[in-house]
Amino acid sequence: MKTVQKFLLASAVVVMMQGGMAGSAFAIDLDAARAKGVAGEMDNGLLAAPPGASAEAADLITSINNARRAEYAKIAAQNNLSLDAVGVIASQKIVAKLPAGTWIQVQGVWKKK
Repeated sequence: MKTVQKFLLASAVVVMMQGGMAGSAFAIDLDAARAKGVAGEMDNGLLAAPPGASAEAADLITSINNARRAEYAKIAAQNNLSLDAVGVIASQKIVAKLPAGTWIQVQGVWKKK
């Protein structure tokens, strides 16, 4: 992958991680949802509720996933990549910055980082 492509993807991921896509209308924000264990990062670049988690963050997860899908589609189109490839790269960058104890999914298996 070209350096420019990596930069564009990394920049988009940073914006998403900073909460730029999560609205304030939710009862819980992404950082709090991760800390409480009600939202985790999947290896495809999307969020999900980890095993045994309540549905407390369901609306937040849906909203962020919709925004991520849209951003991934733009990045994929601009860089001639598949949507799946962009999601995997984004997941790796997101997970690398998460604190220990955050739920993550690796090859379909949930575990704490």
